[in-house]
Amino acid sequence: MAMQRNWFCGGWLRLCSVVIAAGITCALGQNSPNNNQQPAKAPATTQTPAPACNVADGFTLAAVGDLIFSEPLSGLQDEPFKAVLGRLRSADATFGNLENTLIDLQSFPGHPQAEYGGAHLRGSPAVAKDLRNMGFNVVSRANNHTTDWGIEGMRATDRAADEAGLVHAGTGEDRTATRAAHYLQTAKGRVALVSMTSSATPISVSADAVGGAPGRPGLSALRVTPYMIVSPEMMKSLRKIHDALPPAALQAEEEENRAFHPESQEKHEGKPEELTLGVKYRVGDKPVHFSYEMNDGDLREILKGIRDGKQNSDFLIATIHAHEPDNWSDEPADFLPKLAHAAIDAGADVFIGHGPHQLRAIEIYQGKPIFYSLANFFFQLNAQEPLPFDVYDELSVDPRTTTDNELMAKILKGWFDAPVWYQSVIAVSRFEHGQVAEVRLYPVDLGFTAKGFNEGIPRPASPAVAKTILEELQRLSKPYGTTIAIEDGVGVIRLQK
Repeated sequence: MAMQRNWFCGGWLRLCSVVIAAGITCALGQNSPNNNQQPAKAPATTQTPAPACNVADGFTLAAVGDLIFSEPLSGLQDEPFKAVLGRLRSADATFGNLENTLIDLQSFPGHPQAEYGGAHLRGSPAVAKDLRNMGFNVVSRANNHTTDWGIEGMRATDRAADEAGLVHAGTGEDRTATRAAHYLQTAKGRVALVSMTSSATPISVSADAVGGAPGRPGLSALRVTPYMIVSPEMMKSLRKIHDALPPAALQAEEEENRAFHPESQEKHEGKPEELTLGVKYRVGDKPVHFSYEMNDGDLREILKGIRDGKQNSDFLIATIHAHEPDNWSDEPADFLPKLAHAAIDAGADVFIGHGPHQLRAIEIYQGKPIFYSLANFFFQLNAQEPLPFDVYDELSVDPRTTTDNELMAKILKGWFDAPVWYQSVIAVSRFEHGQVAEVRLYPVDLGFTAKGFNEGIPRPASPAVAKTILEELQRLSKPYGTTIAIEDGVGVIRLQK
């Protein structure tokens, strides 16, 4: 989960002040998702076919999005929830994004971190075994909450996953380890998982050892540089602000650019189409929206990890936790189609996104499915406890007079007070002859209107809600050339007869 405060780690606040001062009315936080954000057009298909998957015909992958809950749930006895678990357990591989830190605070030696992903998400170590009981066998670990409770919390969660028999990837003792694929053996073939995040907190980014300097544990980060695309008229207003500032106010950033990015400085020095003023700005034909550049080194390492993982497996899942441009947008950021296509070209058989807590488009590329966001699957924020001091302090709430549940209710009311955050699908992909033959989308409702403990737990959606979910997926996926049929309340994408 990422709250608005984490947007570009403070850059959003700087951007707002600059935009308001320049008289540019963008009001991004108040617009509907499609008002300003331009749909990310898919890159042209490569001329070289992607490596085929080698699993036996009929292999199925069930995939969902974020798993946020604190205590075991698989013992719930109501039939609707059992039906959901049946979908998960019937697949050869079942994937989700494990977003909680799994620790017992009575014995945990670490501490909540001052830098965190929006709230210090925490669950019992028993959650790992509970996920395995539900049918999950592969989970991603690289996300903006990986180090909410420090490296100690990351390691404890990884140990709990190992003990439960959950294959996980995206964390490790150095960067090389975080990039590596991890493997699940199934009856129909060996499955590899490569996990990354573009929404990492800076403190969580791993590093390799160099010379006598040790490496740093953490997660696999794909760092991206955001640009605000503005019109020429807007850029003129921004330049007036830039030129009116004292030289010393911009000196540090300009010196850093010259020292660490001389080629970029030379390329853009004195040009009217680029400007850095807390946030990086570029002139474009379709303002106002965000555009992103991926870190070349990160991308090379991630694609190498995918190639290596595919060479040692029959089927590879590439997955990213990406909030960009932020939770308000139902469109993926413009770097994600480029990344997804490159991952499939390198050997991924499916690309799974999660992070913005709502559904995004589905694309079929080179016979492989791309899910730009599978939204929430478990979303029990109301049950998060105990909450550290930082969360209370940031929201100016007195912990002496407010309970954890009351504080989380305030957070939910502010950022997740709509049914869209509680609607998702279980995506079941069936593979034949090295490609996806069919994707079936089973709508689930996490109970936006449910009370107490039942809030945030998935159950089959009612016919009316299922129709809403699937029609929204049809709309989002149409620009990517994806046709989703709706048959008896289930979305169906057919590719092979």
